[in-house]
Amino acid sequence: MANEETKNEVEEGIQVVAFKLLNEEYGVSILNVQEIRNLTDITRVPFAADYIKGVINLRGSVLPVIDLKKRLGLADAPYTEDTRVVTVTVGDLHVGMLVDAVTEVLTINSKPVDPKKAINGKEITRYLSGIGNVDGRLIIMLNLQEILDLPKDNK
Repeated sequence: MANEETKNEVEEGIQVVAFKLLNEEYGVSILNVQEIRNLTDITRVPFAADYIKGVINLRGSVLPVIDLKKRLGLADAPYTEDTRVVTVTVGDLHVGMLVDAVTEVLTINSKPVDPKKAINGKEITRYLSGIGNVDGRLIIMLNLQEILDLPKDNK
């Protein structure tokens, strides 16, 4: 019976953590999100890529933090009291992502639209995995594998 429940959840949709970057809403699978933290002091790392903001101490571990707006080529905006660090895990890699605000956990019931069909730009679409629609709200789904610049499996 547990297998039937899991199958029904998959058929009903995928759960995503939705967040704001400037005026747009983005999302990542809830399965990749470990926690959402308030903005804390970030220690800069010399000679790091321009989108790497630095590192933070997370319960005794060093966690790299990326500026998601800079990584996606979006305009810079000042941090506010709503700015959050979304801690994500992809494989063995744990990273914090700076976002303007976390909105909510959503369920996307329909299959997300392929971003290549919606956007005419090859560079940006590699960072996107789809565009979902929840009650008229468009949620731009991020491809964490590409954003974190992880090598692809050749299987």
